[in-house]
Amino acid sequence: MTIYVVTVPGTFLATPPDGAQEEMVRALRPADPQGTEFGEAEALDILTVYDGTPAFSIHLEVEADTKTEAGDTARDLVRAALRTADVPVESASLGEPVITGIAGE
Repeated sequence: MTIYVVTVPGTFLATPPDGAQEEMVRALRPADPQGTEFGEAEALDILTVYDGTPAFSIHLEVEADTKTEAGDTARDLVRAALRTADVPVESASLGEPVITGIAGE
């Protein structure tokens, strides 16, 4: 198994409820890439929302056998965090996950 740092881009299609972003971060905290050398060096935050836009990106650390599996796992984690934060999955469009680092094997 390899540890990947994965970025999942997205766009909020509707304004998330108050506190939703904080709840998403709490839900994703176990996959925080800050625990990896790559995450520390890049000062990655779990959730970045771009000022003045509905666009966001989520950076996660996942363990997987392949890059495809890592991307799928990251998207599943993001969807679960959206549900936890009471953000309907259909109100947040997710882009293709991108492997932004390989932390180790």
